[in-house]
Amino acid sequence: MEHLIRSAESRLARINVPLSLRLPGGRTVGPPRADVTVEFSRWPAVALLAAGEIGKIAEGFVEDRIRIEGTMRKVMDVAAQLLPASPVPEKIPLWQRAVRRVRSAAAHSITRDAAQVQFHYDVSDDFYALWLDPKRVYSCAYFSQPAMTLAQAQEAKLDHICRKLMLRPGERFLDIGAGWGGLLLWAAEHYGVDATGITLSKNQHAHVTQLIRDKGLESRVRVLLCDYRDLAAEQPFDKIASVGMIEHVGQANLGAYFGKIFGLLAPGGLVLNHGITAAGPQAGQLGAGIGDFIEKYIFPGGELLHVSQLLREGAVAGLEMLDTENLRPHYARTLWAWSDGLEGQLGQALVALRSNGSTPAQAERVLRAYRLYLAGSAMSFERGWLSLHQMLATRPAQGEDFGNPPGAASRYPFTRKYMYP
Repeated sequence: MEHLIRSAESRLARINVPLSLRLPGGRTVGPPRADVTVEFSRWPAVALLAAGEIGKIAEGFVEDRIRIEGTMRKVMDVAAQLLPASPVPEKIPLWQRAVRRVRSAAAHSITRDAAQVQFHYDVSDDFYALWLDPKRVYSCAYFSQPAMTLAQAQEAKLDHICRKLMLRPGERFLDIGAGWGGLLLWAAEHYGVDATGITLSKNQHAHVTQLIRDKGLESRVRVLLCDYRDLAAEQPFDKIASVGMIEHVGQANLGAYFGKIFGLLAPGGLVLNHGITAAGPQAGQLGAGIGDFIEKYIFPGGELLHVSQLLREGAVAGLEMLDTENLRPHYARTLWAWSDGLEGQLGQALVALRSNGSTPAQAERVLRAYRLYLAGSAMSFERGWLSLHQMLATRPAQGEDFGNPPGAASRYPFTRKYMYP
């Protein structure tokens, strides 16, 4: 065991955040009063720390084999410094890419996607309501003004999307992956569109259906419990948004996904894809066990691709890219707001999770996973290990008159000025 202790001490010497380790048997390494304390019940877990296996340490915390004391912000400072190198993959062999594509195809059947989405989003509506904004917008906010609160920044994001899409009263608008209805209802109430949303989450479907009734919008707003592959439209949509959805599609299904959007979109119409993207062009999940942790505890079936791959697949399907915006630092700030909100209500969070039928042990496990997930994701966006892009595209229609000069082939104007009030 002495070699593990020496390895741990060597790792501690390279960390500039005060860190204390409580080892099996009671021995303590590091300062007696530290910002972060990690307690190990078994020696193999100490070896994970020495090797920088952050994902496995996180798993040990969720399963209560490792205990961590300290604020999540300090814990993430330590986690980043424990890594032996950047977790962003630099080079992936061709055979691994082929294996990943085969696994992607198997992981994203309609049945499996529904189960995977419900695993994450149907944990507990009350739980999410504790740390999301009042509209429960579960995606990157847009801090157009530095002093904005989370709620203000989420409304700014909703409006940013609606302006980019140039929504107009009476237009047919589709929201793929409608969540708890924030964008769907914002577009209907503020822009007068006829709005359709789809989701695979039973909890979200029930919540949004009730909101539509409460607001008296049944005549022009609806939400369907439906996979995008099963959606059939009697007439095309003028505008389409997909927010936080493309991460669930899978590399193997990107062609079908963008092809479906092309078929649902009216000629000259606009589509906006808003989603998390890989930081490196090789794509793939983060290393050091981080991606494996997310797959197991948070987003089973989730796949992140580089923005260049998404734009290419869209182009192959016939969509023309018009505008791409990177909101990475906005997501870091959003996630820290979520993390801080959850950290301030840990007791209430356990009550909310148990109200959904979880046992006390299950509720504790889910809460520990989300604490690490939110703070770890905030750190990952902050450090550039993950990114977030809004991609605006059109289905070109040469020769049609959209009120633009000849050659526009869509409703998109010749400059971006219209996006900013």
